[in-house]
Amino acid sequence: MDKYLLYPGCSMESSAKAYQLSLMEIAEPIGLNLEEIEDWNCCGATEYVGISLTPAYALISRNLALASKQANGTKTVVAPCSACYLNLAKADYFMRERPSLGLNVNDALSAGGLHYEPGSLTIRHLLDVIINDIGLETIEKNVVKPLKGLRIAPYLGCMVPRPDYDHRWSSYEYPDELDRLLKALGAEVIDFPLKTHCCGGHMTQIGPSTAFELIRRLLQGADQYHADILVTVCPMCQMNLDAYQGETNRYFHTNYQIPILFFTQLIGVAFGKTPASLGLGLELVSSKKALSKIGVEVPEPEPKGERPIKRGKKDGLPMPQMPGNKEDGS
Repeated sequence: MDKYLLYPGCSMESSAKAYQLSLMEIAEPIGLNLEEIEDWNCCGATEYVGISLTPAYALISRNLALASKQANGTKTVVAPCSACYLNLAKADYFMRERPSLGLNVNDALSAGGLHYEPGSLTIRHLLDVIINDIGLETIEKNVVKPLKGLRIAPYLGCMVPRPDYDHRWSSYEYPDELDRLLKALGAEVIDFPLKTHCCGGHMTQIGPSTAFELIRRLLQGADQYHADILVTVCPMCQMNLDAYQGETNRYFHTNYQIPILFFTQLIGVAFGKTPASLGLGLELVSSKKALSKIGVEVPEPEPKGERPIKRGKKDGLPMPQMPGNKEDGS
């Protein structure tokens, strides 16, 4: 069994807890041997790269340096988060392509006794590993509860297939890897032209009207094709489309109620894992009605009164609200 070094990223322990739970549930049945990188740190998301390149890439590359020390023959780092995947891949690529940047980054890393040789590791997204290493045949062998009857919109987001430094994806604009995986689970996969369009990223924090429009387009696209669920591979995409769905509805006077789940959760459902073990019910837009179509009983969400959405000062950054919540989050 091949071993992979896992870079989980910050969101897997917080907003994307369901992603982590479901990944751990399906890893053993498919023979996915993951070893978490010790003492990993945040990849910096998108902001740091826009401020100063050397500190930004030093922050990212520290994880690669740690992975390299821990490798013990393993050459592949797996990132479930699309932003983390892109940042790690970019750091490795630009340290190779821009030797002066590589020297500056390693100079910064040396302060902590670390060094990274660009090109010594391969950075891959979790979906890529499952499709191309584990294989659809292995996935199909573990299916005990096919997703027959579920109409699913496959959504990769904008960061996974582009820029694709190692040419791993079938297409920049319309890759079919997620489609094929969902079909192997027995689902009815809709033709979703917006599968690589942007969800808005952090625009929810700095330009809500722009973010809501990008979110609306994706929800409208899935709704037009009568999708029961929109499935994603990225914690940021899941959070934007799930947590800000209520805000988007209020902004445009719409009423979309489309559950946003991680692809690992649906793999787990098809494998017969219990809904609670997959983090089902943690999503804000409930998947209960959709999954009831295939006889899966999703746990009831916590009462809203026990899970208030905290909002900052009136002049602070916008935070998601669910329908019926007051402005102060009560």
